[in-house]
Amino acid sequence: MSATIIDGKAFAAEVRGRVAAQVAAMKAAHGITPGLAVVLVGEDPASQVYVRSKGKQTVEVGMNSFEHKLDADTPEAELLALIARLNADPAVNGILVQLPVPDHIDEAKVLAAIDPAKDVDGFHISNVGLLATGQKAMVPCTPLGCLMLLRDLHGSLSGMEAVVIGRSNIVGKPMAQLLIGDSCTVTVAHSRTKDLPDVVRRADIVVAAVGRPEMVTGDWIKPGATVIDVGINRLPPAEEGAKGKLVGDVDFASVAQVAGAVTPVPGGVGPMTIACLLANTLTATARANGLAEPEGLTV
Repeated sequence: MSATIIDGKAFAAEVRGRVAAQVAAMKAAHGITPGLAVVLVGEDPASQVYVRSKGKQTVEVGMNSFEHKLDADTPEAELLALIARLNADPAVNGILVQLPVPDHIDEAKVLAAIDPAKDVDGFHISNVGLLATGQKAMVPCTPLGCLMLLRDLHGSLSGMEAVVIGRSNIVGKPMAQLLIGDSCTVTVAHSRTKDLPDVVRRADIVVAAVGRPEMVTGDWIKPGATVIDVGINRLPPAEEGAKGKLVGDVDFASVAQVAGAVTPVPGGVGPMTIACLLANTLTATARANGLAEPEGLTV
């Protein structure tokens, strides 16, 4: 068997196209332009690249992009004051503080300061609770992207057995909640799960988000299962000065021989994260203005 390769890059482009069409319709019918504010504290190179990409794609779908870049030594109080101003700004519908923040800033306090209605990352405790209890919430972008890929591939997920490897607040836990919401039977496993390969082998759907390079191998996978690889790890470079290879949490070569479908790294889940950030911003704008929620872009 050779697995179908799930093209997250192409699907993300399709999602951005749908967002752009609905943004244009919102502008034409209501004169409203969604606005996304991204806050970056410090000069982490990976974060800078990510923030630039977010800003570029925000503008491309017709939204307003507001970027706030603060020095690494910015006091926590100054960051919280900026968030308060963004909360009060009607032109800003979504607020994202790029993580990680410098050590002297309390990440939990920062996330709690964001208005839950503008929390397009879905990390505010109110949104976490709403999602866990099956209510309308802002959903974390990466799990939402995974769910969209699964729905596109399978249609209904009802009755399927899913194993999520990883229990982080950012991916593992919300992913499990979303799969439960789609009537899957869900197991949350992790690096300390006993007989982990046997647990994974039961699954029709495997979502790997454990942060260990190529941990999940082909002999862990039930033939025909769908494997979503959320991991992104850089292996040590083969020679000095070179960049190491980018791999996921899944050993792609061996898993592709057994699975029915699998996401690659890169080009799988990664592109969906920003696409879902834009979808969440559109959703937040619709909710704030009492408009119908975007079609096909929410849970």
